[in-house]
Amino acid sequence: MTASFFRMALILGLLSAIGPFAIDMYLPALPSIGQDLHADNNVTQLTLLAFFISFALAQLVYGPLSDMWGRKLPLYLGIGVFAVASIGCALSTDIETLIAFRFVQGIGGAAGMVIPRAIVRDMHTGVQAARLMSLLMLVFSISPILAPLTGSAVIEFYSWRGVFWAVTIAAFIGLVLLATQLEETRPAKERSGSGLKSAMTAYRLLLSDRNFLTLTFIGGLGISSFLVYLANSPFVLIQHYGLTPTQYSFAFSINAVSFFAVSQATGWLGERFGLVRVMRIAVSAFALAMVVMAVVMAAGFNQLPVMASFLFIGYGFLGLVIPTSAVLALEDHGAIAGTASSLMGTLHFVISAVAMVISSLFFDGTAVPMAAGIAVCAFAAFVLTQATIGRRAAVAAAE
Repeated sequence: MTASFFRMALILGLLSAIGPFAIDMYLPALPSIGQDLHADNNVTQLTLLAFFISFALAQLVYGPLSDMWGRKLPLYLGIGVFAVASIGCALSTDIETLIAFRFVQGIGGAAGMVIPRAIVRDMHTGVQAARLMSLLMLVFSISPILAPLTGSAVIEFYSWRGVFWAVTIAAFIGLVLLATQLEETRPAKERSGSGLKSAMTAYRLLLSDRNFLTLTFIGGLGISSFLVYLANSPFVLIQHYGLTPTQYSFAFSINAVSFFAVSQATGWLGERFGLVRVMRIAVSAFALAMVVMAVVMAAGFNQLPVMASFLFIGYGFLGLVIPTSAVLALEDHGAIAGTASSLMGTLHFVISAVAMVISSLFFDGTAVPMAAGIAVCAFAAFVLTQATIGRRAAVAAAE
């Protein structure tokens, strides 16, 4: 792989990480935000849910825009909105205002999630796309590793408001990278047929493509398992297990290390065994780890080291599931890669938002409901894989 390959992965990964950085960095602050703004845990969690809802829905817009206008202009628009909303979050004096600005922040941050995936598809397909996607995720994984640690340090000196000033700075860095380091990958001649009508036609095509929807739902269920953990872990690890915000940041980061380290084997494994086979085996191992974790914890073995060990193993296998499912879903849709990436991202986060809401209904302050929610998502991904991808692979092998 050339230096330009790594350079592109670095730039796209950093642009993708801006939105998630606004989630991961402020996770250690959730309890203190509730105390400062006089809101209980459920209301405080709405600052996460508001971000996820707008983050999901706005992706439907950015993809078609990137097909019509090129990849760079919508990125400028999204990151700019994100920066303005981050300033509003930092200046919020009540929980309602914070929730409103988090909603706007999600609208801006969605651009960085959708468009880099489309750029990957513009440049590569197959195993090469999987290599670039896994490298992008390596950089992207800086967010869940460093963001909580950075967030806890910022909170220590500048309170939770400092977190939002920090993500504002990150947004401006992203704008500089976009202006100086990223070339347009969708030439004007490829945009000529793109418009509102073509976007609607593309969405109809994608919604009738069972292969695209199946792979998107498998990836979405995998992401849901992580976001259920993300939404509940500050309260479980800090309030239930008694960790400090800094200790929580280290505990959270360990899972991200497992995720991105294993994901780097995606290209090699895909070349050796095929992407479909790699994804099927990874989903099975991911589901097994999470289901066993939930059963063991429900049986009374719910100490933090037990949970952490299973999560480390399970999220490692998830690091293979996410890039392979994304590459396979986009494989046949190069002409509408932006729109396909939009729909994929929206469905991922709609599934995740539903999972987060359902898990919050059963949350009792302990780790067992959270572990059960993670296991349900993982098992659903396994069932869907076996019923669709696994069955098609078995038929192909028989032929």
